[in-house]
Amino acid sequence: MRLFTAINFDDTVKDKLCEPMERLRETAVKGSFTCRENLHLTVVFIGEVGPHKLQDIKLAMDRVAEKPFDLRLSGVGSFKREGGDILWVGADKTEQLSSVYHQLCERLLQSGFAIETRAYKPHLTLARELVMPQGFNMEAFSRETEPLKVRVNSIDLMKSERIGGKLIYSKVYEKLL
Repeated sequence: MRLFTAINFDDTVKDKLCEPMERLRETAVKGSFTCRENLHLTVVFIGEVGPHKLQDIKLAMDRVAEKPFDLRLSGVGSFKREGGDILWVGADKTEQLSSVYHQLCERLLQSGFAIETRAYKPHLTLARELVMPQGFNMEAFSRETEPLKVRVNSIDLMKSERIGGKLIYSKVYEKLL
């Protein structure tokens, strides 16, 4: 199983996130846009794991000590890639989000999982392999995109799989904060 921990969003937030995505889709030369139901913020990517390791992940999640918190989603940016960029909405790296991230990493490492070591840059992906027309002003587009405030009450363990050629994310476990 391919697993990651995530902050999932309610329908209202997903609807608001789809607005800039639709504006981009209308303008883009090409791009693979995230399905509405897959919009999330990855906390820790775990990777391929056998079912026998699920309990270790759940225990690591259960040991996270953090209260519910507010998170601000704002600004559109991109990771430059050959063949098209990854476009994202940023998330403020709050003290609470950083705490959840570090606690999860520490506990997963203690349980023997190999966790990425690069700096955590909280974001949610809107599109991959995105190519915009010449002269498109991403900075202006980002300024026009309304920030969102989201209440985080839980962290979810998610499974990623391709079914019928479509990427599907399924909740495996939920840790309430």
